[in-house]
Amino acid sequence: MKVFRKRNKDFISLILWLLLLIAAWEIGANIVEHSKRSPENILPHLGQIVSAVCSSKPVANGETAIAIVLHSAGKTLFRALAGFLLGAALGFLFALIMKISGTVEKILSPYLMLIQLIPVLGLAPIVLAITGDINLSRVVIAAILSFFPVAANTLAGFKAVEKEKYDLMYTYAAPRRVIYTKVLIPSSVPYFFTGLKIAAPIAITASILVDTLQGDGGLGCMLSQSLKHAMSIYVFWIIVFFSAFIGILSGKLMGWIESLVLPNLRAARRR
Repeated sequence: MKVFRKRNKDFISLILWLLLLIAAWEIGANIVEHSKRSPENILPHLGQIVSAVCSSKPVANGETAIAIVLHSAGKTLFRALAGFLLGAALGFLFALIMKISGTVEKILSPYLMLIQLIPVLGLAPIVLAITGDINLSRVVIAAILSFFPVAANTLAGFKAVEKEKYDLMYTYAAPRRVIYTKVLIPSSVPYFFTGLKIAAPIAITASILVDTLQGDGGLGCMLSQSLKHAMSIYVFWIIVFFSAFIGILSGKLMGWIESLVLPNLRAARRR
């Protein structure tokens, strides 16, 4: 009963926030419209964006606005997914290596922090020059940005294991392999998923940003072209909303997977 009430309360809160955002958006659109500026270029009405989504009128290359967005999204999301999976796998692996060897952790930590401080738009030309391939460079950038949150959170999970668990393992003369497989890795899984929930939206955002620089299709490329009026400006707004939705959904998806992998943790959070 308590769980149902909590869900109902969260749903009502979400609806209220959405209504508030819609009202604020429409007020802003009306202000722009009455200032004799073009609302399509600055802040269109939500109804105009919905009409553009549903419209069957071609806007470029014989494709509708929504068809262009979905076609471009396929390219961007595939590269983001490939980079995310690669970065997550390497993040977990390096966190494990840093836990095994404190020397490795001391050597790698400053460089990992340095990579995070480099802006995505500054990192893109460097990676492209190294890889020599546009598609590969985008995957690498998504992997780099996914790597750090996963590695940092997983390492925190390894370090959060209670001393009593170590003592118990040593009491039973458990080998190091057993300690890692039975204690350390299982204990780090919730922290690992925390890293995934942070990394997933970052990988998508990075892929879109890099698309704006390097062209060759993708959401960012269409975003840039629509701003230059090479096609309907509504393509820009559709991409903005679509990207926000996919970013939020990616984080939620990691949460759903976590609840399947760790049902006990989910039950504890409900209480």
